[in-house]
Order: sequence, then C-alpha cells, then structure tokens
Amino acid sequence: MASSSEILSEKVRDAGEAATSAMIPIIERHPLQRLESPSRTLSAVIHILGIANFVGCFRYLVSFPTHINDSTGWHFQYLTIIGLALATITFVLGLLSDIILSPKLFAYKNLFSICGAPMQILISLLYWGISSIDRHLVVPPEIHIEFWTDMMFHLFPALLMFLDLVLLSPPWTIKALPAFGLSSSIAVGYWMWVNYCYSYNGYYPYPIFELLDTPKRAMLFGGSAVTMALMTLVLKWAYGLLNGVEVLEAAGKPYMPKDKKKV
Repeated sequence: MASSSEILSEKVRDAGEAATSAMIPIIERHPLQRLESPSRTLSAVIHILGIANFVGCFRYLVSFPTHINDSTGWHFQYLTIIGLALATITFVLGLLSDIILSPKLFAYKNLFSICGAPMQILISLLYWGISSIDRHLVVPPEIHIEFWTDMMFHLFPALLMFLDLVLLSPPWTIKALPAFGLSSSIAVGYWMWVNYCYSYNGYYPYPIFELLDTPKRAMLFGGSAVTMALMTLVLKWAYGLLNGVEVLEAAGKPYMPKDKKKV
C-alpha cells in the first residue's frame, strides 16, 4: 500500500505534467507564420498594447473636443478615425482569440486585417505626405496636436497592424483584382459618407477637400483607392520577404487554423 508521501508526490507530479501540457499551443500554426498566435503570451501582449493605443486615441477625442464633436458623423468623418476603429476591432478580435484560443476569432481577425492594415498604411502615407507640403491641408489651423498624440493617431496604428501581419498572422491569399475591388468599394463608401455629412454640416472634415472641386476630389479618392490596393500587394510582398512564400494558395480563402491532434 502506497504511503501518504508517495501519494502526495504522485499528485504533485501529475499537477506538473498538467501545467506543462497546458502551456503547449493547442492550435496548429501556419508554417509561414513567424510567432505563435493565438497565444496568451507575446501575441496577447502585442494586442493589449495596440488596444491601449487605440483606446487612448478615442479617449483623447472625447477629452479634447473640437467643433467636429458636435457635428453630424462625429470624428468618423475622418478616414483616420474610421481606420482606427477598424484597427481596434482587429486587435480586440485578436486578443479574444488569444484568451480563449479560438481558431474562428483568429480567422475573423485576419479578415479584418486584410482591410485594416493597408488602410492604416494609406492613412500614414497621406497624412505625413500632405503634412510635409502644408500641414493645414489636413489639420485646421485652430486644432493643435502634440507630437506623441500625432504618433498615436497617424503612425503607431500602421506599425502595430504591420507587426500583427508579419509576426502573428498567416499569409494573405487576396489577389490583385479583389484588392482593387475592396479599396474601390471603401473609396466609394467614404465619398458617399463624407458628402452626406457635408450636406448637414456645411463643411468637410479635411481642409484639402474644401480647396478641391468635385473632379479633383474624385481624383484624390481614386488615387487613394489605387494606393490602398497597391499597399495590400506590397504588404503581401513584405510578408513573403520576411517569412517566405507559400507555393500553393487558395485564392481569397482565409487560413483557418486547426486544433492540434492529441498524441
């Protein structure tokens, strides 16, 4: 008959084996994905940092109101804030998938990333590019934004979405034509939304829109749609450069991770 000390030792050993087993990833990672995700370790940390940045941006909009706060469409008249909302949804889905280790939520996160990551790159390019010419084309003179706040809105989201893609995501399967279709749909939707808000507010959110007539605004929107589509392809290329290229891809079909088989 086993002694009480032997029984205790056996229970401690079983508990240790259970704890070790719990630390082993239970979701199969894509061969080209660099880091484990969904995961309660580094993946969760990156998503928490991203959400903290995005929530800080929305808190700033409420704490330091401008005339936009009382207008139709609120700050969602800005492409920057639409992109920020999309990035927030992406990272919240990512964090939830990290916590509960859900393949389905992970797949949804990657779907939102296909739209959100290129949009954030586009926003950064447009904002910093136009600001280098004349800052008042994108920020009204009466609005002052501190340096680090500017980074939170117009740089960090693009960097965070890029890190999520190249470190924590499987390769995208979207092709050139669907990428152009997606960006064009967003451009048309934003055009309709901005003009709807203008019909109530009597002004556009960005000063540059006021300076351009309708044909030139259409050219700006069209050029932005092309740029966003190109950024989608550039991000795919960058992923392949850093992580490798998959020979066979199911066009348009997102990667769905599978539960690992127990042995």
